[in-house]
Amino acid sequence: MSDIRSAFATFWESLRGIISTVGLSDLLDILIVAFLIYHAVRLVRETRAMQLVKGIVLILAMYVLALNLNLTTLSFFITNILQWGIVALAIVFQPELRRALEQVGRSKLSSSLFREEHGDDIQVHKMLDAVCSAAVHLSERNIGALMVLERETKLGDVIGTGTLIDAEPSTELLCNIFFPNSPLHDGAMVLRSGRVHAAGCFLPLSANDEIGRELGTRHRAALGMSEVSDAVVVVVSEETGAISVALNGRLQRNLSPQNLSKLLEAKMFSSKQGELSPANKRGIWRIFR
Repeated sequence: MSDIRSAFATFWESLRGIISTVGLSDLLDILIVAFLIYHAVRLVRETRAMQLVKGIVLILAMYVLALNLNLTTLSFFITNILQWGIVALAIVFQPELRRALEQVGRSKLSSSLFREEHGDDIQVHKMLDAVCSAAVHLSERNIGALMVLERETKLGDVIGTGTLIDAEPSTELLCNIFFPNSPLHDGAMVLRSGRVHAAGCFLPLSANDEIGRELGTRHRAALGMSEVSDAVVVVVSEETGAISVALNGRLQRNLSPQNLSKLLEAKMFSSKQGELSPANKRGIWRIFR
């Protein structure tokens, strides 16, 4: 019993000595590292990079085991893998790294440091009115549509693949663009700062193998666009007329007009302000009452 007390006292004295040497800068250092590790885990948790992390942990465990057991050949082999593996990982997982950096750039801190114009609230609400109304109109007639609502991430490379319009949004204009056999109906429409900026644009297709076979090219393009940007993408299925929204690599399907309007309003104004004004709260879904 006395040995246990002595060991505990020694441990406690050692712990007190360590704590006494910890300063404010050390605490700040620990908090920053913990914050970075936490967000790094969140970024890779739902991607194929998570399997990579598990593999790296396994290799490191094998390396420690090889060192302790004096397995010279295995240690040499794993050492060379780790030396060249970093370069290989940067090449193989370039899309995941790019997405992670884009998410860092879209963070609240980055947005507060680099503010950009997004159009005034009234103009954006008019755009959302037109998008919701057009989506419902096209859905009732089983006419396919693909509308990309730009947010923080600029879509200049996508806009460059289409035809510039720069027009005031309206239900009639949006429906005419996607009407079958019209010159721009096959591509995507990009809306920026409350205006129809371009149409007939080409979007990157998602490489996700878990997408259902019942989803066509429009839905794959919407998911691909949402994977490489923070844009909100509205899709109307040509086969079923179902309305879906792609955001952050996820697809919300079979939305009702009311749910569509509430979702668009929440996502388009979440990055601009925390609380909507009374005029905004009356918002876009009045057309569905």
